[in-house]
Parts: sequence; C-alpha cells; structure tokens
Amino acid sequence: MRVTKSKIALLVGLMSVLMLSGCTDWKKNYDALNVEHQNLKGLLERERAEKGQLADQSAKDQQTIADLQKQILVKKKSAAEATGFGEGYDVSFDAAAGTVTVTVSDSILFDSGKVNLKSTTSKELDHICSVLKGKYAGKEVDVVGHTDTDPIRKSKWADNWELSAERALSVTRYLIQKGIPENKIKASGCGPARSIASNSNAAGKQKNRRVEIVVHVRK
Repeated sequence: MRVTKSKIALLVGLMSVLMLSGCTDWKKNYDALNVEHQNLKGLLERERAEKGQLADQSAKDQQTIADLQKQILVKKKSAAEATGFGEGYDVSFDAAAGTVTVTVSDSILFDSGKVNLKSTTSKELDHICSVLKGKYAGKEVDVVGHTDTDPIRKSKWADNWELSAERALSVTRYLIQKGIPENKIKASGCGPARSIASNSNAAGKQKNRRVEIVVHVRK
C-alpha cells in the first residue's frame, strides 16, 4: 500500500488531535482533584479550629464553675460570720422575709428513724443556743423539721410528718432547757413537703433530712 504525503499529513493531524484531546482531559481531571483537595484541606482546618474552640470553651466553662463554687463558699462563710454563728454552720439570710436560718442535718442530730438527740449534738446546739441568747435575744424562733420522701417502714411513727414534728420538738425542748424563752420559740414539722434537693438519690435525700432553726430578726 502506497503511503502518500497527503496521507502522512492526515495521520499526523489525527494524532495531534488525539494528543491534544488527551491533554485536555488530563488537565480537567487534575483541576478537579486539586479543587477536591482544597475543599478537604479547608474542612480539616475548620474542624481543627472548631475543636480548638471547643477545648477553649470547655476550659472556660470549667473555670466558671470553679469560680461559682468559690463564690458560693465565700457567701456561705460570709453569711455564717455576719450572722454570728461562725464558720462551719450552714446559715442563710433572707432579706425579704427578715429571717436568718441555721440548717442542721439529721445525721448530726439523730440516729435513723429516731427522735432522741444524740449525745454528740450538744456542741452544735449549745453554740447555736448561745448565739440566739446573745445576738438574737428576744427574737422569735421557729424550729422546723423536714424529711425525705421515703415512707416510714420500721419505726413507730405514723408517717414522715409525725417524725419531722417530733424531731423539731426534741430540738425545741433542748433549746428551752438551755435558756431560750418558751414564749419565743415554736416547733413544727413539714415532713417531705419542702424538699431542697432531689429525693431520687442518696445525696439529695440526706440534704432533705434536716432541722431548720429560723430566727425572725425583724420581730
């Protein structure tokens, strides 16, 4: 078969077209891959930045919580000192009601299901009584008993209302014996009605089992 110059020129042209077409496809593929690479790089950098921000925010949140806990402790300490009861006592002041409240856990005052005061409670109650007779002499005092929501099962008390009232009476009688005037003090029981924490766990129940000594500073 004779190959003429015209045929050779035609073949060269076709090859050039094919080569150019191949180069074009390769360049398109390269550009597409490069765009995808840049997108992935951007996503990675964004994710790293977000993780860094989350870590910074978490650290800030932890610091905020720590600061609030310190503030609460400082306020409790300040309230205890300002009201005269001193550090180590759970004291709160309600400006609107005009009351100072000292909260004593039942674990300090009583054995489980009992209403007779432990012999070891005299230190706490004697100190509270001395403050009442000194700084708050002549002021009216309420002694309020509280329980958790667990029903009475083994003790002789009809229900938590009776248990809380009897415990309040025990504290009231002790304070009267130590010199608080009978006409300035009264006892009451709230049973489980005024919880200050959740009764779904042991820690919450322990907080709810308490006796509050409420001083009416405006009366």
